[in-house]
Amino acid sequence: MTKLPAYPHLDGLVDLACRDGVDIRPTLLRVLTDLYVQKPSHSDAEETQYIELALGLIGSVDAATRAAVAASLSRYPAAPAMVLNRLGDGDTSGETGTDGLTETFFAAGADARRTILATLDVAAVHSRTPAPPAGEMIRRLETAALQHNAAEFGRVLERALGVSASLAKRITRDPSGEPLVIAAKALGMTAAVVQRILLFLDPAIGQSVGRVHGLSRLFDDLAPEAAHRMLAIWRETDTPTQSQPKTTYEPVTWDDERRGARPAATERRRVSRDELPSRTRNGGR
Repeated sequence: MTKLPAYPHLDGLVDLACRDGVDIRPTLLRVLTDLYVQKPSHSDAEETQYIELALGLIGSVDAATRAAVAASLSRYPAAPAMVLNRLGDGDTSGETGTDGLTETFFAAGADARRTILATLDVAAVHSRTPAPPAGEMIRRLETAALQHNAAEFGRVLERALGVSASLAKRITRDPSGEPLVIAAKALGMTAAVVQRILLFLDPAIGQSVGRVHGLSRLFDDLAPEAAHRMLAIWRETDTPTQSQPKTTYEPVTWDDERRGARPAATERRRVSRDELPSRTRNGGR
């Protein structure tokens, strides 16, 4: 696929579209349309390129993508009639627009990831996200990061986000760091906590001042709504293994040690009087 002179920031997505096994076409059409409608007017080159690309992509995307693009263009006064007409034709049956977006995001480079995050409002994703945990859960995450304990960080993150262990590990160990920033924003962390986690959790990230600064800027610029949308997409497509059932969100008051002690205490209270030694039953007589 050729480069996009009118949309240079999408080169990363175009390169990704050329990889085997990654269907970037729904995301690319959504992103192109969102960028198109953001400008009140376009040069002839921009107009021509958008029409050509959109017409080439519409026939290979799902119904949800077509509907989202049509809705965006319907609010744009100068929307190209050829694109609108093509959107109104053809088969509208298909898969949901979130299918494959998780893999698309994790396979993308840093620039493409930022483009996807910036355009998530285009995606029709409606998923209820639990209130972000406060205090204790975030403290556990920070402590694990300061101790360079990625395994413990992943276990706590699994509970905090309500995702599978495999997805929590994927977020924790992503070499670029954007998934971790998204999780931090969704959990309501402060910028100072995020910076400490970035500095200590992964040496490959923490030892690069430029990368830490770039991820910190992403955290500052990232809208909470976009972070929650991406988390919702991850959770919708999260497929835990049979040996690792999908976890559910737990409040910050969970305590494994105390919880583990309760069953034993309960069993002690259930011991019947007949099972007690005779001296105890008779009051010591």
